[in-house]
Parts: sequence; C-alpha cells; structure tokens
Amino acid sequence: MARTAFRLAACLALAGCAGTASRGEWIPLIDGASGLGNWTRVGDANWRPENGAIVADRGTIGFLVSKISFRDVEVRAEFRAEADTNSGVFLRVADPARITPESTYEVNIWDLRPDPKYGTGAIVDVAAVPVPNPHSAGGRWNTLEISARGKRLTVRLNGVVTADVEDGRLHEGPIALQYGPGVNGAAGGPIRWRKVLVRPLPAAGRALPES
Repeated sequence: MARTAFRLAACLALAGCAGTASRGEWIPLIDGASGLGNWTRVGDANWRPENGAIVADRGTIGFLVSKISFRDVEVRAEFRAEADTNSGVFLRVADPARITPESTYEVNIWDLRPDPKYGTGAIVDVAAVPVPNPHSAGGRWNTLEISARGKRLTVRLNGVVTADVEDGRLHEGPIALQYGPGVNGAAGGPIRWRKVLVRPLPAAGRALPES
C-alpha cells in the first residue's frame, strides 16, 4: 500500500498537478486487496481487504475518498455488486465531508434504485438511463470505465456506453467509492472493488498521450 501511494504522489508531482500528466500512466488506487492507504474513510462502512478485493457490506453509509484530487481523469474499475447493492464512483467531489449529488458527479451502481432513470450506469441528476434500465451489475464482476475531460463525462459499463453528456458545474476534486443503504433504509448489498485505476488526462483541447 505504501509503495502504491508513493508512486501516485510521485507521478502527480512530476506532472505538476492532477489532470495534466504527460505520460498517461495508469495508477492503481486499488489492486486486489491492497490500496486502502490511498483513501480516507468517511462514514461508518466496514471497508476491509477480503479475498482479493476491498469490500464493504455493513454500515449506514460510507465512502472511500481518494487522498489526491483530479481535474481531467479516466477511471477504470473492476467491481462486483448484487442487485440490492447501492454504490457508485463519485468524481470531482467538492466537499468530502458532505457528499451529495449536487457536490459531485455520481456514477451510480444500483440496479434496484426506486427511481430507475438514475440507476446503474447513470450519472445521478445529470445523465439518465432508459426505463426500464437495460444496464445491470448484480451478481457478477463488472468493468466500469469513466472519462471526465473538461465538461465531457462519459461512462461505459462492460464496454457499453451508458452516459455521454456535458456538464460544467464541477471542475476538480477527489474520487470517492460508496457503500450505501438499500431501498427504504434496508441494508444495502455488498460491494467489492477488485481494481481501481486512474489516469490523469491533459486539459480538454490538448492531445491525449500515447498509451
């Protein structure tokens, strides 16, 4: 964990600031059961390493908030959820102590969300999915790919584009991972993060680096 955190800090220091890295290197924030040292815990979720992943399955609500902020960034995550899991990836978090849909971009993971238009694959209150929602994550491992570059936000779940929208409200902030409650306050299903990679991007309008 310490090596991963040092590598992340060194890479961003070399770039000058988050979001302007010139090499386009993918940086692991979670790699199997390692990586908790790259995050700050907010809330009471029971985050822990277990069976090759970072897991939460109990608590009222909780977040892992990255210790580094990002502007333009790509995120690639491998996760396993159940149909009743309420989770997500939050970008450009404005206030880590009070994470709300207004203060972040929430890429949702929640197959059974009561308002399905912002269920799995949607960006809550920004980019809806069709109803009934053709996208689901429960019961298997999934790959989530997110790009935030300038105003452009793009989400792919298992290779399928689920959101592609422009929104200019938020510009920079840490990334957060959620464990949340289920329907009507019931316990939410477990969330397992097997891999979370980030790649700071050049500012919108500049060429992408070669991979």
